[in-house]
Amino acid sequence: MKWEYKECRFGDIIRVKLGSVYHYGIFVSDDEVIAFGLPPTAENLKQPKKIKVLATDIDVFSCGNLVETATLSLKEKMKRRSPEQTVAMARARIGEDGYNIIHNNCEHFVNEIVFNEKVSEQERSVREKWRRFHSE
Repeated sequence: MKWEYKECRFGDIIRVKLGSVYHYGIFVSDDEVIAFGLPPTAENLKQPKKIKVLATDIDVFSCGNLVETATLSLKEKMKRRSPEQTVAMARARIGEDGYNIIHNNCEHFVNEIVFNEKVSEQERSVREKWRRFHSE
């Protein structure tokens, strides 16, 4: 999967960089992005509410930052659910909780919705760095 600054389309995986992490969501329209929680900004982290799957607009999702859109490889295109199925599944999970930064985060959410695979490259990368650091 490559990431590009391009127009978002219905059912696309999108992300925004916030500090050293990315926040992921499913694009429906400029008025609806479905994500697991609000972006992890200092202001949002002050709110002690339980993190849930929610719909927000692109401005809240992006926090004023540039939004990247996933460009899928041919293999990924063959594995993905259709945009209509993607959006329907994401909407069906609005209100779901159980967020866990390591095992059930916003990147896990979008990959499970689109590819039926609960994976997070960010989490995998951090674990690999941790292993390398502790093996030296």
